[in-house]
Amino acid sequence: MLTQLKKQFETVFKKESENYYFSPGRINLIGEHTDYNGGNVFPSAITIGTYGLVSKREDRTFNFYSDNFPNKGVISVELTNLEFDEKDDWTNYSKGVIKFLKESGYEINHGLDVFFFGTIPNGAGLSSSASIELLMGVILRDEFNLEVEMIDLVKLGKKVENEFIGVNSGIMDQFAIGMGKKNQAMLLNTNTLDYELVSANFLDNVIVIMNTNKRRELADSKYNERRAECESALKQLQTKIDINELCELDLVTFEANKHLIDNPILIKRAKHAISENERTLIAKEALVAGDLTKFGLLLNASHKSLKEDYEVTGIELDTLVEEAQKVEGVFGARMTGAGFGGCGIALVPQNKVELFIEQVGKAYLSKIGYEADFYEAKIDDGTRQLS
Repeated sequence: MLTQLKKQFETVFKKESENYYFSPGRINLIGEHTDYNGGNVFPSAITIGTYGLVSKREDRTFNFYSDNFPNKGVISVELTNLEFDEKDDWTNYSKGVIKFLKESGYEINHGLDVFFFGTIPNGAGLSSSASIELLMGVILRDEFNLEVEMIDLVKLGKKVENEFIGVNSGIMDQFAIGMGKKNQAMLLNTNTLDYELVSANFLDNVIVIMNTNKRRELADSKYNERRAECESALKQLQTKIDINELCELDLVTFEANKHLIDNPILIKRAKHAISENERTLIAKEALVAGDLTKFGLLLNASHKSLKEDYEVTGIELDTLVEEAQKVEGVFGARMTGAGFGGCGIALVPQNKVELFIEQVGKAYLSKIGYEADFYEAKIDDGTRQLS
């Protein structure tokens, strides 16, 4: 693939590329909508991601081109003007990284020509935006010899998402993409940023990503609404309980104090966050113990909670997950990511993958009216320069 991308770089920029980078996407095995509630998540970086090819410029212009959006052509950004601009479209993610690194005191004193190509399907909910943010961060770190740690690039990527793009998301996506390790899942406490690498040993089984092909526009979705609902529930619980985050509670304590919340919808939202946090810790222990049956049941329970208490699934995701759960041998399935479209995952025996795709795909097409896509997820290292 890299050989072809090099040729395309030369076609676009009329010169050779100098350095090459890759930034993965991510899946979250379990722990959904807990990251902004101070809870635990269990993500992995994956081999689907974003390539970046780079060449130095002598002026102060950054030229960006994405082979995923060839009709948008080359978008030029000047170092003297790094403000958010809607017409600059997808390049705002990179622009925000440059802006915040400069504001942190790092010297970025010339331009670059940067060619992007992503294998993450647009709007699939596998974190293409965080993939671009970390890709740009590592490109800038390496091209300008910046003494910046990966964890700081992770935090900066979240800052770009929150303060530059305007999506009130947590840190899981950037953390998994920046800090990912091949064949490892990571149990991350989003409150403390303490994390533990866990061997993602699924034996003779694989994670299959199921793409609804319904675009999920995170900034325009109900994501921020759900976050606000959790914040409201937290404030009401704080009138009597000394906590800073919802996920500091266990379910028993929550059930004993949920009367403090005056809205049944807010009770459901809080219940999801707290129960999902507990499921995530149990799922990690199940995976360590090699108990894939228990792990699969937790995936199913996670989806049920996301559907009934958090209400972020929808007919497309529900159809994929329900059909996946019907296939003989499948351990479990759930939506992954923010929801409102995007993708689900299923833990499937390797020798049943073809049958699984055929059976689930046929049922989905019949009910929804268009096709789903399926990919086998291999767990990969985090964002890096390619040799």
